[in-house]
Amino acid sequence: MDDGEDLARFLTQSGHYKQQKVLPSAFLPSTKDRATSVSRHGGEPLERLKTLGVAAANGRALHGAAIFKASDARLAGLEVNADEPPERHALVKGWPWVDSDPQFQKAQQKEKALQLASAAGVPLLFGA
Repeated sequence: MDDGEDLARFLTQSGHYKQQKVLPSAFLPSTKDRATSVSRHGGEPLERLKTLGVAAANGRALHGAAIFKASDARLAGLEVNADEPPERHALVKGWPWVDSDPQFQKAQQKEKALQLASAAGVPLLFGA
């Protein structure tokens, strides 16, 4: 996957963003697979992004998307790998896991998530 490739993290909770910024919580990894699910798609075309988002949300509310580059994840010390199906799906992996110190683990993960949120900037909100 190319460093310049756009990635979209779909925002399925209102606590994942404010009007002018994406919050780090939007990027934190799932404890199930220790990865963050993203789609390999930028902000345009918007209708295609929404279609991918509805499928990724899997019945949850879809508020919008945080768009960032694969290079942003790599600069944060994470890896990005294609993981299809579903179509255009990818996983951000390599998050710190310190089972013996959950507080340290959370702090390390939040630091990396903050880097991704900063790179994403203003969220692309879909509205009603």
